[in-house]
Amino acid sequence: MTAGPVSDHAPVAVLIGFMGAGKSTVGVALADLLGVGFCDTDHEIVARAGRTVAEIFVDEGEPYFRQFEAEVVADVLTTHSGVIALGGGAVMTPAVRAVLAGHRVVHLAVSPDAGFARVRSSKRPLLRAGPGTGSVDTTPEDRYRALLAERAETYQRVADITTDTTGRAPAALADEIARALGVLPASAPRDEGLPS
Repeated sequence: MTAGPVSDHAPVAVLIGFMGAGKSTVGVALADLLGVGFCDTDHEIVARAGRTVAEIFVDEGEPYFRQFEAEVVADVLTTHSGVIALGGGAVMTPAVRAVLAGHRVVHLAVSPDAGFARVRSSKRPLLRAGPGTGSVDTTPEDRYRALLAERAETYQRVADITTDTTGRAPAALADEIARALGVLPASAPRDEGLPS
């Protein structure tokens, strides 16, 4: 699907995808390429709540976090005109999907192996080992793979553009996304074989 024109005050792009897909890294590279600001909604949540995402999950539970996240996303979409990266589970909330309508949404896909390798040492609440089906405990990697599989179709459905970040440099991904969105600065060199 090709992204259409949007308001001058709308974000240039909204990046979605699972944890470890590279939303923050690629988002910064894309914002730098285009000379615009970058906003990571997880960082915005921490700034507004005065607590980490993990602390909010533990203290208040996931439903509270998802409601708070939806409010932050809705606000940022109306106040930030650069590149925005959403938390990995944000688009699973219907309210978030609703406010994304009309925005240029880019899904950063990643293979389970590459994505988990990037986050294996993090303390993300959704990756905590715990009870699985029957009497078998799930490992963080099991949980990663299961959640990625569970969310993949929603990411695809919400996105205008999908690109795989597995084994690719952030600068190359930023260039590809900018070209796909039709927002690459006129002064940027054009590589042969890439769509304009």
